[in-house]
Amino acid sequence: MPRNRLSLRDQRRRSFSQNFIKDRTAIDRIVRTARIDPAGLVVEIGAGDGRLTAALAARAACVVAHEIDPFMAARLRARCRDLPNVRCVVGDFLNSTPPRQPFAVAACIPYAVTSPIVNWCLNAPGLTSATLVTQWEYARKRTGDFGSWSRVTVESWPRFDWRLAGRIDRGAFRPVPRVDSGILRLTHRGNGLLPAAVLPRYRQFVEVGFSGVGGTLHASLRREFPRARVDAAFGAAGMVRGTVVGFVHPDQWITLFRHILEMPERV
Repeated sequence: MPRNRLSLRDQRRRSFSQNFIKDRTAIDRIVRTARIDPAGLVVEIGAGDGRLTAALAARAACVVAHEIDPFMAARLRARCRDLPNVRCVVGDFLNSTPPRQPFAVAACIPYAVTSPIVNWCLNAPGLTSATLVTQWEYARKRTGDFGSWSRVTVESWPRFDWRLAGRIDRGAFRPVPRVDSGILRLTHRGNGLLPAAVLPRYRQFVEVGFSGVGGTLHASLRREFPRARVDAAFGAAGMVRGTVVGFVHPDQWITLFRHILEMPERV
């Protein structure tokens, strides 16, 4: 193949943040982790040439595969030509509207747009789960594997369970990325840990806690709530006053919120 053509392909891959999974064992592992509903709908992001798409189609009733690169989309369509339960969509996934019916997401997502894709999933009304292959460090940070928790995880915790479901060696991809990948598993909780009506207040509560004012979570919360109530909530959550906000488990946030706002355990 001419050198200039290789250069164009490399430019396209960098432009779209493309690293395509090639290893069959890794693909099978992703599909198993996704726990596909045989009667369900699966949405795939960054489908590439369709290797994962075909594996998903073998388990699901319907797969909607999104691919932004027209060149790769042509290869995707060719691979899935004989799969009637696959629909290929060319374009930017982030501009798409979530399906009206319940659906799952399973995908090796472009690393450069990980956060927007995760936010899309968290805000999609019908999402039941999302199995996302991300950079290893991102998956660890968002699931508390470093012993700390990010704001996006804490805010969404009443509705979504976050789990680190495994690691994939970078050699499973072409071109080979610089780092390994992690399998991030988001599962919708159904009824949730808090009533839907109080979720806006919970998000405001988390915003105050992550404001950083005072240097600790206790000090930040005391700016908005009575000290006695904050002290009692910390005791109920098994926390000391000097606890740094990033090291507070999401379940402890739920306890703090309930006690400070004097909510019953079951509403």
